[in-house]
Amino acid sequence: MLSVLRNRTYRHLFAAQAVALVGTGLATVALALLAYDLAGSDATAVLGTALAIKMTAYVAIAPLAGALAGRVPRKTLLVAMDLTRAGVALALPFVDRVWQVYLLILLLQAASAAFTPTFQAVIPELLPAERDYTAALSLSRLAYDLESLFGPVLAALLLAVVPYDRLFAGTVIGFLGSAALVASAVLPGPPRGAGDRGAGDRGGPGRAAAGIRLFRATPRLRALLALDLATAAAGAVVFVDTVVVVRDHFHRPAGAVSLALGCFGAGSVLVALGLPRLLERVGDRAVMLGAAFGLPVVLAAAALATAAGPGGWGWAVLLIAWGLLGAGSSGVLTPAGRVLRRSAAEPDLPAAFAAQFSLSHSCWLLTYPLAGWLAAGAGLPVACAVLGAIALAGAAGALALWPAHDPGALPHLHADLAADHPHLADAHRAGAGGWTHGHHFVIDRHHRAWPQPAAGRGRRRPGRPRRATARRVGR
Repeated sequence: MLSVLRNRTYRHLFAAQAVALVGTGLATVALALLAYDLAGSDATAVLGTALAIKMTAYVAIAPLAGALAGRVPRKTLLVAMDLTRAGVALALPFVDRVWQVYLLILLLQAASAAFTPTFQAVIPELLPAERDYTAALSLSRLAYDLESLFGPVLAALLLAVVPYDRLFAGTVIGFLGSAALVASAVLPGPPRGAGDRGAGDRGGPGRAAAGIRLFRATPRLRALLALDLATAAAGAVVFVDTVVVVRDHFHRPAGAVSLALGCFGAGSVLVALGLPRLLERVGDRAVMLGAAFGLPVVLAAAALATAAGPGGWGWAVLLIAWGLLGAGSSGVLTPAGRVLRRSAAEPDLPAAFAAQFSLSHSCWLLTYPLAGWLAAGAGLPVACAVLGAIALAGAAGALALWPAHDPGALPHLHADLAADHPHLADAHRAGAGGWTHGHHFVIDRHHRAWPQPAAGRGRRRPGRPRRATARRVGR
């Protein structure tokens, strides 16, 4: 897995991601304690609202990031967004009103919404081999786990000697370090022919809409959105409710907030380390669905632990549950980039990553405020139970949407292309209806809809005359 770090550009980008996320991990702990300082037992409602604002910025801005990345040099965009995030983090220690927290979170996450999908779309261009890209996804997952493991551990150590508002200084340092590392890397330009060969149009609105079209038309991507809902339900309980669970329910000190969040990160790290080999043997669908169905079971255990009172076994069960939630979330999220890459032509990858970023955060936009408001109004057990039901619905939806037989190459019919069109070089005449052939199938300019499965069989057959495109190796 570490062999991909021999690529100098990827090594710099991975380091940039890691240092930025460690800083973000410090900010996660500091923001939770700031909310508790400002609102006491209502901190879950404050955090839920603040994180809903964060998701609103992601949902509104991320679809435009793919278009922006095609117009602005990628390095310029990434460095500018890192510097913006550093400036906002610098102001966070000085807030003393809840509305100020909301405003700064909006600015911070607007910058992140432009940064993250642009960053994600560069990686498959740097590492085109499937094995290398899979390894990079696991490393990227590990970098995200630094936010929820090393960040809280470092926060716990720092809280022993400094007040929590000093943790934001680490966030500033993380973003500045990320900007310096990105600036030192040589990044590829936009894919050649972007907007001409893919599903997207040449203009920004067309490229932004292209990613949404990919998700709407591709069964495994619709399933990916349902899986995102399951992980959002589990993650919302952890990131919104932990501070009140620890401080008010179990009456633990501030450092225990870091311990609980660190357990979530530890579970995620352990799974991410073992996933590359597991994915080679089992496949994306089995791993992701299995992990997703584990999340509602663990949330049910968390509901029992918080309902049992602060004494006895409840605290230990909660820490184990948080670790298992991290493991399940990693099992779903780590292979997601592989699914996206399999489902989009190269020119459409920026639009696909931007759409996934936006659509997945729409799920968090639902679950973050729900976790906060339910915990504040109805209690922690109710919040865990309701979010567990949402996670179960997401996992069941993904199972129904993602066909068990899901090959890359699909036979399909073209009824609207001329007989001498280059795309039909290996096609066969299908009577007066058009031309049939099969190849690695993705949605783009020549194919606009997915071939329908043959009745009563587990394989695909040519669909009705529709336009949609495929990625074809060597053409």
